[in-house]
Amino acid sequence: MTYETYQLLITTWMAIGAVISLILLRVAAPFGRHTTTGWGPLISNRLGWMMMEMPGMLLLMYFVLSNGAAQNRVTGVLVGFYMFHYINRAFVYSFRTHTRGKKIPVAVVCLGICFNVVNGFFLGYYFGHFAHYMNDYFFTPQFMAGTALFVMGIYINWKYDTILIGLRRPGETGYVIPLGGLFERVSCPNLFGEIIEWSGYALLCWNLPAVSFLVWTAANLIPRALSHHRWYRERFGEYPEERKALFPYVL
Repeated sequence: MTYETYQLLITTWMAIGAVISLILLRVAAPFGRHTTTGWGPLISNRLGWMMMEMPGMLLLMYFVLSNGAAQNRVTGVLVGFYMFHYINRAFVYSFRTHTRGKKIPVAVVCLGICFNVVNGFFLGYYFGHFAHYMNDYFFTPQFMAGTALFVMGIYINWKYDTILIGLRRPGETGYVIPLGGLFERVSCPNLFGEIIEWSGYALLCWNLPAVSFLVWTAANLIPRALSHHRWYRERFGEYPEERKALFPYVL
């Protein structure tokens, strides 16, 4: 595949992400608190998460390892950041959550697999065929600033995921109003952290597929945060009026 063809494909993929975002602003993705029975068969929430998160990283590693001659330490670190996130999502986060008995539609799992496979393909193909990072890239402003953002985003995401998990005892499935820290400013600080994380990744990678991944992350998480925010307001009459959905003081 030529780089021009690759660019056309990935630009088209980003445009599709923008369209999907508009759809999700009107129709909440049916998993978690928004799960409905109208989307077909359901499977275990934990199994669904693992099935969604694994294919992308496996495909990325296939392209990277099958063309090892093109790799250097920089590429290895960039791939390592991506793998760190997805190993946590597939094998750590899915077992930390108190979701026994909760279900997720198979249709949503299939859409999640598609999302991760396509993004894993674009990143893997770039790292395996087009990446040419010099070994002093670690000292460039974009790598250092991007790494700082990536780490900060992971910290925020993990911290507030942990708080949300801790709101339930094992076996419980109900919801309460989360309080404290960034929860005083936004309904979804965990999603806010994930957007910061992938903004940092796009900056530190300094390539088109990482930007595409950020576009798709925002296309999914911004509508989801708005759906969560509306859900909280509808369910809890005492929900704080000053709290935004995702970005403090803004949205």
